[in-house]
Amino acid sequence: MLNRKQFGEDFHWGISTAAYQIEGAHTADGKGASIWDTFSSQRKKIYANHHGNHACDFYNRYADDLQLLKYLNIPNFRFSLSWTRILPTGQGQINQKGIDFYDRLIDKSLELGIKPWVTLYHWDLPQAIENKGGWTNREVVNWFGDYVEICAKKFGDRVNDWMIMNEPMVFTGAGYFLGVHAPGRKGLKNFIPAVHHAALSQSVGASRLKNIRKDSNIGTTFSCSHLEPYSNSEKDILATKRVDALLNRLFIEPALGLGYPTGDLKLLDRIYNYFQHNDEELLKFDFDFIGIQNYTREIITHSYLVPSLHAKIIKADKRKVQKTLMNWEVYPDSIYHILKKYNEYPQIKKIIVTENGAAFNDVVFDGKINDEQRTTYLKDHLKKILHAKEDGVKVGGYFVWTFTDNFEWAEGFYPRFGIVHTNFETQERTIKQSGYWYKEFLQLS
Repeated sequence: MLNRKQFGEDFHWGISTAAYQIEGAHTADGKGASIWDTFSSQRKKIYANHHGNHACDFYNRYADDLQLLKYLNIPNFRFSLSWTRILPTGQGQINQKGIDFYDRLIDKSLELGIKPWVTLYHWDLPQAIENKGGWTNREVVNWFGDYVEICAKKFGDRVNDWMIMNEPMVFTGAGYFLGVHAPGRKGLKNFIPAVHHAALSQSVGASRLKNIRKDSNIGTTFSCSHLEPYSNSEKDILATKRVDALLNRLFIEPALGLGYPTGDLKLLDRIYNYFQHNDEELLKFDFDFIGIQNYTREIITHSYLVPSLHAKIIKADKRKVQKTLMNWEVYPDSIYHILKKYNEYPQIKKIIVTENGAAFNDVVFDGKINDEQRTTYLKDHLKKILHAKEDGVKVGGYFVWTFTDNFEWAEGFYPRFGIVHTNFETQERTIKQSGYWYKEFLQLS
Protein backbone atom coordinates (compact mmCIF):
# COMPACT_ATOMS: atom_id res chain seq x y z
CA MET A 1 0.00 0.00 0.00
CA LEU A 2 1.31 3.44 -0.97
CA ASN A 3 2.45 5.58 1.97
CA ARG A 4 4.43 8.74 2.55
CA LYS A 5 7.35 7.05 4.31
CA GLN A 6 8.30 5.15 1.13
CA PHE A 7 9.50 8.42 -0.40
CA GLY A 8 11.94 9.26 2.41
CA GLU A 9 11.97 11.87 5.16
CA ASP A 10 13.50 14.62 2.99
CA PHE A 11 10.82 14.44 0.27
CA HIS A 12 8.90 17.72 -0.10
CA TRP A 13 5.10 17.41 -0.10
CA GLY A 14 2.90 20.34 -1.03
CA ILE A 15 0.24 22.04 -3.08
CA SER A 16 0.52 24.63 -5.87
CA THR A 17 -1.45 27.77 -6.76
CA ALA A 18 -1.01 30.97 -8.78
CA ALA A 19 -1.83 34.58 -7.93
CA TYR A 20 -4.16 35.47 -10.80
CA GLN A 21 -6.01 32.19 -10.47
CA ILE A 22 -6.92 32.60 -6.80
CA GLU A 23 -6.34 36.11 -5.43
CA GLY A 24 -9.12 38.19 -7.00
CA ALA A 25 -9.11 41.77 -5.66
CA HIS A 26 -7.91 42.79 -9.12
CA THR A 27 -7.85 46.54 -8.42
CA ALA A 28 -7.56 46.50 -4.62
CA ASP A 29 -4.98 48.49 -2.67
CA GLY A 30 -3.15 49.95 -5.64
CA LYS A 31 -2.72 46.83 -7.75
CA GLY A 32 -2.03 47.59 -11.42
CA ALA A 33 -3.47 45.81 -14.45
CA SER A 34 -1.83 42.65 -15.77
CA ILE A 35 -2.20 41.18 -19.24
CA TRP A 36 -4.68 38.68 -17.79
CA ASP A 37 -6.82 41.48 -16.37
CA THR A 38 -6.93 42.96 -19.86
CA PHE A 39 -7.33 39.71 -21.79
CA SER A 40 -10.11 38.32 -19.63
CA SER A 41 -12.05 41.59 -19.91
CA GLN A 42 -12.38 41.08 -23.68
CA ARG A 43 -15.41 39.21 -24.97
CA LYS A 44 -15.04 35.64 -26.20
CA LYS A 45 -11.43 35.27 -25.03
CA ILE A 46 -12.33 33.12 -22.01
CA TYR A 47 -14.88 30.31 -21.66
CA ALA A 48 -18.33 31.82 -20.97
CA ASN A 49 -16.66 35.25 -20.62
CA HIS A 50 -15.34 34.31 -17.18
CA HIS A 51 -12.65 36.46 -15.59
CA GLY A 52 -10.39 36.40 -12.54
CA ASN A 53 -11.50 39.72 -11.02
CA HIS A 54 -12.72 37.90 -7.90
CA ALA A 55 -11.47 34.34 -8.51
CA CYS A 56 -11.31 32.59 -5.10
CA ASP A 57 -11.04 35.87 -3.16
CA PHE A 58 -7.83 34.52 -1.64
CA TYR A 59 -6.61 38.11 -1.13
CA ASN A 60 -9.26 38.53 1.58
CA ARG A 61 -9.60 34.89 2.67
CA TYR A 62 -5.96 33.82 2.82
CA ALA A 63 -5.92 33.36 6.62
CA ASP A 64 -8.85 30.93 6.54
CA ASP A 65 -7.41 29.13 3.52
CA LEU A 66 -4.07 28.71 5.29
CA GLN A 67 -5.89 27.22 8.28
CA LEU A 68 -7.49 24.78 5.84
CA LEU A 69 -4.06 23.89 4.45
CA LYS A 70 -2.87 23.21 7.99
CA TYR A 71 -5.91 21.00 8.62
CA LEU A 72 -5.03 19.04 5.47
CA ASN A 73 -1.50 18.44 6.84
CA ILE A 74 0.08 20.19 3.82
CA PRO A 75 3.58 21.31 4.88
CA ASN A 76 4.63 23.26 1.76
CA PHE A 77 2.55 25.90 -0.03
CA ARG A 78 3.54 27.05 -3.50
CA PHE A 79 2.05 30.41 -4.47
CA SER A 80 3.07 33.15 -6.87
CA LEU A 81 3.57 36.86 -6.39
CA SER A 82 1.58 39.26 -8.54
CA TRP A 83 4.10 41.53 -10.26
CA THR A 84 1.51 44.34 -10.54
CA ARG A 85 0.52 44.08 -6.89
CA ILE A 86 4.13 44.93 -6.04
CA LEU A 87 4.93 47.22 -9.00
CA PRO A 88 1.65 48.46 -10.52
CA THR A 89 3.29 49.46 -13.82
CA GLY A 90 5.99 46.79 -13.68
CA GLN A 91 8.68 49.34 -12.89
CA GLY A 92 9.39 52.25 -10.61
CA GLN A 93 7.35 53.00 -7.51
CA ILE A 94 6.77 50.06 -5.15
CA ASN A 95 3.20 49.56 -3.91
CA GLN A 96 3.64 49.13 -0.17
CA LYS A 97 0.17 47.67 0.29
CA GLY A 98 1.11 44.87 -2.10
CA ILE A 99 4.26 44.19 -0.09
CA ASP A 100 2.17 44.24 3.09
CA PHE A 101 -0.20 41.58 1.71
CA TYR A 102 2.59 39.17 0.88
CA ASP A 103 4.24 39.89 4.23
CA ARG A 104 1.00 38.85 5.94
CA LEU A 105 0.67 35.76 3.75
CA ILE A 106 4.25 34.63 4.37
CA ASP A 107 4.14 35.38 8.10
CA LYS A 108 0.83 33.57 8.59
CA SER A 109 2.12 30.54 6.66
CA LEU A 110 5.21 30.33 8.86
CA GLU A 111 3.13 30.83 12.01
CA LEU A 112 1.08 27.76 11.04
CA GLY A 113 4.16 25.69 10.24
CA ILE A 114 3.63 25.88 6.48
CA LYS A 115 6.70 26.57 4.38
CA PRO A 116 6.23 29.13 1.56
CA TRP A 117 7.54 28.22 -1.90
CA VAL A 118 7.34 31.35 -4.02
CA THR A 119 6.96 31.55 -7.81
CA LEU A 120 8.13 34.93 -9.05
CA TYR A 121 6.34 34.86 -12.40
CA HIS A 122 3.18 32.90 -13.11
CA TRP A 123 2.01 34.55 -16.35
CA ASP A 124 0.59 37.88 -15.08
CA LEU A 125 2.87 40.31 -16.93
CA PRO A 126 2.14 43.98 -16.16
CA GLN A 127 -0.02 45.47 -18.92
CA ALA A 128 2.19 48.57 -18.88
CA ILE A 129 5.15 46.40 -19.88
CA GLU A 130 3.10 44.63 -22.55
CA ASN A 131 2.31 48.09 -23.94
CA LYS A 132 6.07 48.44 -24.48
CA GLY A 133 6.33 45.10 -26.30
CA GLY A 134 6.15 42.70 -23.37
CA TRP A 135 8.31 39.60 -23.80
CA THR A 136 9.25 40.70 -27.34
CA ASN A 137 11.12 43.73 -25.93
CA ARG A 138 14.63 42.89 -24.73
CA GLU A 139 14.32 45.49 -21.97
CA VAL A 140 11.95 43.09 -20.21
CA VAL A 141 15.03 41.18 -19.03
CA ASN A 142 16.14 44.15 -16.92
CA TRP A 143 12.61 45.00 -15.80
CA PHE A 144 12.07 41.44 -14.65
CA GLY A 145 15.47 41.37 -12.93
CA ASP A 146 14.64 44.56 -11.02
CA TYR A 147 11.32 43.04 -9.89
CA VAL A 148 13.11 39.88 -8.71
CA GLU A 149 15.58 41.93 -6.69
CA ILE A 150 12.75 43.74 -4.91
CA CYS A 151 11.12 40.43 -4.01
CA ALA A 152 14.42 38.98 -2.81
CA LYS A 153 15.07 41.98 -0.56
CA LYS A 154 11.53 42.22 0.80
CA PHE A 155 10.77 38.54 1.38
CA GLY A 156 14.07 36.65 1.24
CA ASP A 157 14.58 36.87 5.01
CA ARG A 158 11.65 34.44 5.40
CA VAL A 159 11.39 32.69 2.02
CA ASN A 160 14.12 30.22 1.16
CA ASP A 161 12.52 28.25 -1.71
CA TRP A 162 11.94 30.05 -5.00
CA MET A 163 10.78 29.29 -8.53
CA ILE A 164 11.74 31.93 -11.10
CA MET A 165 9.13 31.16 -13.75
CA ASN A 166 6.14 28.96 -14.37
CA GLU A 167 6.09 27.10 -17.69
CA PRO A 168 7.74 29.59 -20.06
CA MET A 169 6.86 27.41 -23.04
CA VAL A 170 3.17 27.84 -22.25
CA PHE A 171 3.10 31.59 -21.70
CA THR A 172 5.21 32.25 -24.81
CA GLY A 173 3.53 29.61 -26.99
CA ALA A 174 -0.09 30.20 -26.01
CA GLY A 175 0.33 33.94 -25.48
CA TYR A 176 2.71 35.00 -28.25
CA PHE A 177 2.29 32.34 -30.94
CA LEU A 178 -1.22 30.86 -30.80
CA GLY A 179 -2.90 33.88 -29.23
CA VAL A 180 -5.22 31.80 -27.03
CA HIS A 181 -3.74 33.16 -23.79
CA ALA A 182 -2.85 36.68 -22.74
CA PRO A 183 -1.75 38.92 -24.36
CA GLY A 184 -3.29 37.24 -27.41
CA ARG A 185 -0.46 37.76 -29.89
CA LYS A 186 0.21 35.37 -32.77
CA GLY A 187 2.97 34.27 -35.12
CA LEU A 188 6.67 33.42 -35.10
CA LYS A 189 7.55 37.13 -35.27
CA ASN A 190 6.25 37.44 -31.70
CA PHE A 191 7.05 33.96 -30.44
CA ILE A 192 10.76 33.77 -31.29
CA PRO A 193 11.88 36.99 -29.52
CA ALA A 194 9.52 36.23 -26.60
CA VAL A 195 11.20 32.83 -26.14
CA HIS A 196 14.69 34.30 -26.10
CA HIS A 197 13.85 37.12 -23.72
CA ALA A 198 11.93 34.81 -21.37
CA ALA A 199 14.86 32.36 -21.35
CA LEU A 200 17.28 35.20 -20.60
CA SER A 201 14.98 36.51 -17.86
CA GLN A 202 14.79 33.06 -16.31
CA SER A 203 18.56 32.87 -15.80
CA VAL A 204 19.23 36.57 -15.19
CA GLY A 205 16.43 36.66 -12.61
CA ALA A 206 17.88 33.59 -10.89
CA SER A 207 21.36 35.16 -10.83
CA ARG A 208 20.11 38.39 -9.32
CA LEU A 209 18.16 36.49 -6.68
CA LYS A 210 21.21 34.36 -5.83
CA ASN A 211 23.41 37.45 -5.51
CA ILE A 212 21.09 38.83 -2.84
CA ARG A 213 20.10 35.57 -1.10
CA LYS A 214 23.09 33.29 -1.53
CA ASP A 215 21.67 30.44 0.56
CA SER A 216 18.34 30.34 -1.29
CA ASN A 217 17.04 27.17 -2.90
CA ILE A 218 16.33 28.36 -6.45
CA GLY A 219 14.50 26.49 -9.18
CA THR A 220 12.27 27.12 -12.17
CA THR A 221 9.42 25.07 -13.62
CA PHE A 222 8.67 23.53 -17.01
CA SER A 223 5.56 22.05 -18.57
CA CYS A 224 6.43 18.71 -20.14
CA SER A 225 4.62 15.76 -21.67
CA HIS A 226 5.79 12.30 -22.59
CA LEU A 227 5.57 12.07 -26.39
CA GLU A 228 5.10 9.04 -28.59
CA PRO A 229 4.83 8.82 -32.40
CA TYR A 230 1.48 7.73 -33.78
CA SER A 231 3.24 5.09 -35.90
CA ASN A 232 6.71 3.72 -36.50
CA SER A 233 6.99 5.66 -39.75
CA GLU A 234 10.06 7.85 -40.13
CA LYS A 235 7.83 10.90 -40.66
CA ASP A 236 5.99 10.39 -37.38
CA ILE A 237 9.21 9.71 -35.50
CA LEU A 238 10.84 12.89 -36.85
CA ALA A 239 7.67 14.88 -36.14
CA THR A 240 7.81 13.67 -32.53
CA LYS A 241 11.45 14.82 -32.27
CA ARG A 242 10.47 18.28 -33.44
CA VAL A 243 7.61 18.53 -30.96
CA ASP A 244 9.89 17.28 -28.18
CA ALA A 245 12.40 20.03 -28.99
CA LEU A 246 9.62 22.60 -28.82
CA LEU A 247 7.63 21.42 -25.79
CA ASN A 248 10.18 19.66 -23.57
CA ARG A 249 13.64 20.98 -24.41
CA LEU A 250 13.31 24.60 -25.54
CA PHE A 251 13.90 26.26 -22.16
CA ILE A 252 15.73 23.66 -20.11
CA GLU A 253 18.65 23.13 -22.50
CA PRO A 254 19.83 26.75 -22.80
CA ALA A 255 19.66 27.02 -19.00
CA LEU A 256 21.92 23.96 -18.75
CA GLY A 257 24.44 25.48 -21.17
CA LEU A 258 23.41 23.26 -24.10
CA GLY A 259 21.96 26.02 -26.24
CA TYR A 260 18.64 25.95 -28.04
CA PRO A 261 17.68 22.61 -29.67
CA THR A 262 17.97 24.00 -33.21
CA GLY A 263 19.37 20.73 -34.58
CA ASP A 264 15.95 19.06 -34.19
CA LEU A 265 13.84 22.15 -34.83
CA LYS A 266 15.09 24.34 -37.66
CA LEU A 267 12.48 27.06 -37.16
CA LEU A 268 14.46 28.06 -34.06
CA ASP A 269 17.44 29.15 -36.17
CA ARG A 270 15.96 32.64 -36.40
CA ILE A 271 16.30 33.05 -32.64
CA TYR A 272 19.94 33.98 -33.20
CA ASN A 273 18.75 37.19 -34.85
CA TYR A 274 17.95 38.35 -31.33
CA PHE A 275 21.27 37.39 -29.74
CA GLN A 276 23.60 39.97 -28.30
CA HIS A 277 27.14 39.65 -27.01
CA ASN A 278 27.50 37.07 -24.23
CA ASP A 279 23.92 35.76 -24.50
CA GLU A 280 25.07 32.14 -24.47
CA GLU A 281 26.55 32.73 -21.03
CA LEU A 282 23.61 34.79 -19.84
CA LEU A 283 21.23 31.95 -20.68
CA LYS A 284 22.96 29.60 -18.24
CA PHE A 285 22.20 29.19 -14.55
CA ASP A 286 23.03 26.40 -12.15
CA PHE A 287 19.58 25.81 -10.64
CA ASP A 288 19.31 24.01 -7.30
CA PHE A 289 16.29 22.12 -8.63
CA ILE A 290 14.14 21.84 -11.71
CA GLY A 291 10.37 21.73 -11.38
CA ILE A 292 8.54 19.52 -13.84
CA GLN A 293 4.79 19.84 -14.42
CA ASN A 294 3.28 16.82 -16.07
CA TYR A 295 -0.34 15.88 -16.63
CA THR A 296 -0.49 13.59 -19.65
CA ARG A 297 1.20 12.11 -22.71
CA GLU A 298 0.74 13.26 -26.29
CA ILE A 299 0.63 11.21 -29.49
CA ILE A 300 2.29 12.93 -32.44
CA THR A 301 1.82 12.52 -36.17
CA HIS A 302 3.38 14.20 -39.19
CA SER A 303 1.28 16.92 -40.82
CA TYR A 304 2.03 18.96 -43.92
CA LEU A 305 -0.75 21.34 -42.87
CA VAL A 306 1.16 22.75 -39.87
CA PRO A 307 3.74 25.27 -41.12
CA SER A 308 7.36 24.90 -40.00
CA LEU A 309 6.63 22.23 -37.37
CA HIS A 310 4.93 19.76 -39.76
CA ALA A 311 3.50 17.89 -36.79
CA LYS A 312 0.30 17.77 -34.82
CA ILE A 313 -1.04 16.25 -31.62
CA ILE A 314 -3.79 13.64 -31.87
CA LYS A 315 -6.16 14.62 -29.09
CA ALA A 316 -7.33 12.12 -26.47
CA ASP A 317 -10.95 12.13 -27.64
CA LYS A 318 -9.80 11.05 -31.11
CA ARG A 319 -8.00 8.05 -29.61
CA LYS A 320 -10.86 6.81 -27.41
CA VAL A 321 -8.79 6.71 -24.22
CA GLN A 322 -9.69 7.70 -20.68
CA LYS A 323 -9.48 11.49 -20.46
CA THR A 324 -9.96 14.44 -18.12
CA LEU A 325 -12.22 17.48 -18.65
CA MET A 326 -9.23 19.13 -20.36
CA ASN A 327 -9.29 16.37 -22.99
CA TRP A 328 -5.96 15.10 -21.64
CA GLU A 329 -5.34 11.38 -21.60
CA VAL A 330 -5.08 9.78 -18.16
CA TYR A 331 -1.72 8.05 -18.53
CA PRO A 332 0.29 7.77 -15.29
CA ASP A 333 3.32 6.24 -17.05
CA SER A 334 3.89 9.68 -18.61
CA ILE A 335 5.28 11.10 -15.37
CA TYR A 336 7.67 8.17 -15.00
CA HIS A 337 9.02 8.68 -18.52
CA ILE A 338 9.38 12.45 -18.06
CA LEU A 339 11.24 12.03 -14.77
CA LYS A 340 13.61 9.57 -16.43
CA LYS A 341 14.09 11.92 -19.39
CA TYR A 342 15.03 14.95 -17.28
CA ASN A 343 17.18 12.82 -14.99
CA GLU A 344 19.40 12.04 -17.98
CA TYR A 345 20.67 15.64 -17.93
CA PRO A 346 23.70 15.32 -15.62
CA GLN A 347 23.59 19.07 -14.87
CA ILE A 348 20.25 18.75 -13.03
CA LYS A 349 20.82 18.36 -9.29
CA LYS A 350 17.27 17.62 -8.18
CA ILE A 351 13.84 17.32 -9.75
CA ILE A 352 10.63 18.30 -7.99
CA VAL A 353 7.19 17.62 -9.43
CA THR A 354 5.81 21.12 -8.93
CA GLU A 355 2.43 20.40 -10.56
CA ASN A 356 0.35 17.29 -11.20
CA GLY A 357 -3.39 16.88 -11.02
CA ALA A 358 -6.60 16.48 -12.98
CA ALA A 359 -9.96 18.11 -13.72
CA PHE A 360 -13.01 15.88 -13.63
CA ASN A 361 -16.75 16.47 -13.51
CA ASP A 362 -17.11 16.87 -9.74
CA VAL A 363 -20.62 16.49 -8.37
CA VAL A 364 -21.71 17.96 -5.03
CA PHE A 365 -24.15 15.53 -3.39
CA ASP A 366 -25.44 16.01 0.12
CA GLY A 367 -22.64 18.49 0.79
CA LYS A 368 -19.90 16.06 -0.27
CA ILE A 369 -17.73 15.59 -3.37
CA ASN A 370 -16.80 11.97 -3.98
CA ASP A 371 -14.11 12.57 -6.62
CA GLU A 372 -12.80 9.02 -6.88
CA GLN A 373 -11.33 9.65 -10.34
CA ARG A 374 -9.05 12.42 -9.02
CA THR A 375 -8.01 10.40 -5.98
CA THR A 376 -7.14 7.46 -8.22
CA TYR A 377 -5.27 9.77 -10.60
CA LEU A 378 -3.11 11.16 -7.79
CA LYS A 379 -2.41 7.73 -6.30
CA ASP A 380 -1.47 6.22 -9.65
CA HIS A 381 0.89 9.07 -10.50
CA LEU A 382 2.54 8.86 -7.09
CA LYS A 383 3.15 5.16 -7.67
CA LYS A 384 4.99 6.03 -10.88
CA ILE A 385 7.01 8.74 -9.12
CA LEU A 386 8.01 6.24 -6.44
CA HIS A 387 9.00 3.79 -9.18
CA ALA A 388 11.21 6.47 -10.74
CA LYS A 389 12.76 7.30 -7.36
CA GLU A 390 13.49 3.62 -6.75
CA ASP A 391 15.11 3.51 -10.21
CA GLY A 392 17.56 6.21 -9.14
CA VAL A 393 15.83 9.36 -10.43
CA LYS A 394 16.76 12.45 -8.40
CA VAL A 395 13.14 13.32 -7.59
CA GLY A 396 12.71 15.13 -4.29
CA GLY A 397 9.17 16.42 -4.05
CA TYR A 398 5.56 16.44 -5.21
CA PHE A 399 3.08 19.32 -5.30
CA VAL A 400 -0.55 18.70 -6.25
CA TRP A 401 -2.24 21.07 -8.68
CA THR A 402 -4.24 22.52 -7.05
CA PHE A 403 -5.57 23.59 -3.65
CA THR A 404 -8.99 25.09 -4.44
CA ASP A 405 -10.93 25.05 -7.71
CA ASN A 406 -9.93 28.29 -9.41
CA PHE A 407 -9.75 30.34 -12.60
CA GLU A 408 -8.19 28.04 -15.19
CA TRP A 409 -7.04 30.62 -17.72
CA ALA A 410 -8.80 30.36 -21.11
CA GLU A 411 -11.07 27.63 -19.73
CA GLY A 412 -12.43 29.92 -17.01
CA PHE A 413 -14.04 28.24 -14.01
CA TYR A 414 -15.27 25.21 -15.95
CA PRO A 415 -12.48 22.67 -15.26
CA ARG A 416 -12.06 22.03 -11.55
CA PHE A 417 -8.61 20.82 -10.49
CA GLY A 418 -8.87 21.48 -6.75
CA ILE A 419 -8.77 19.00 -3.91
CA VAL A 420 -11.05 21.56 -2.26
CA HIS A 421 -14.29 22.59 -3.99
CA THR A 422 -15.01 26.29 -4.43
CA ASN A 423 -18.54 27.63 -4.70
CA PHE A 424 -17.79 30.72 -6.78
CA GLU A 425 -21.09 32.37 -5.80
CA THR A 426 -20.56 32.13 -2.03
CA GLN A 427 -16.80 31.36 -1.89
CA GLU A 428 -17.61 28.42 0.39
CA ARG A 429 -14.86 25.77 0.51
CA THR A 430 -15.70 22.06 0.70
CA ILE A 431 -12.98 19.44 1.01
CA LYS A 432 -13.30 16.74 -1.65
CA GLN A 433 -12.59 13.06 -1.13
CA SER A 434 -9.20 13.63 -2.79
CA GLY A 435 -8.44 16.30 -0.18
CA TYR A 436 -9.27 13.95 2.67
CA TRP A 437 -7.15 11.26 1.03
CA TYR A 438 -4.17 13.65 0.73
CA LYS A 439 -4.65 14.70 4.37
CA GLU A 440 -4.52 11.09 5.51
CA PHE A 441 -1.58 10.31 3.24
CA LEU A 442 0.41 13.25 4.67
CA GLN A 443 -0.38 12.38 8.29
CA LEU A 444 2.98 12.01 10.04
CA SER A 445 1.91 9.58 12.78
